[in-house]
Amino acid sequence: MTEGQSSHWQNVYATKASNEVSWFEETPELSLELIASAYAGRGGVIDIGGGASRLAGALVEAGCAPVAVLDLSANALGVAKARLGKVAESIEWIVADVTHWHPAQQYDVWHDRAAFHFLTAPDQQNTYAATLRKAIKPGGIAIIATFAPDGPERCSGLPVARHDAASIAAILGKGFDFVNERRHGHATPSGSVQMFQYSTFRRTT
Repeated sequence: MTEGQSSHWQNVYATKASNEVSWFEETPELSLELIASAYAGRGGVIDIGGGASRLAGALVEAGCAPVAVLDLSANALGVAKARLGKVAESIEWIVADVTHWHPAQQYDVWHDRAAFHFLTAPDQQNTYAATLRKAIKPGGIAIIATFAPDGPERCSGLPVARHDAASIAAILGKGFDFVNERRHGHATPSGSVQMFQYSTFRRTT
């Protein structure tokens, strides 16, 4: 991602309330369901592009630990921390571009509902896959939600890459087994419906 994209997301969260953006979810029910079904324990989870999402707080409440959130926008993370209060102290908040991030530890679950579809260049996608491999334990799972092939072509004024499970599997390469996929119609605050594709993989090597 570019410096301009970082500034873009900083501005989004400086000028809009967290419940006004198109990707807002009052309760991240599907993400929680997929994490619980694919990983029966309560291990470590990192939410990529989590921003002001309510997922991190829900994961702490469910007993997951450690919980981390990575996002380009410090403003977005600040919104989440302010909302969570004392709970925020138990979460690791990482301001970084996932394609330039070097994970200091490994997690049981990698969850991304926001970042991957903004990576439209093959080199960005390949770097993302390499970072994912470093950040997830063998046997851990990756849940990557993107706009589906019939979903929007742009989001927040930026172009996106739409995916199905096969296209994501091709980018992840060897060492990941396909677990399942789910289509989901996300209802935006404005009342429109955006089609998402949730794809789950398990790291084997």
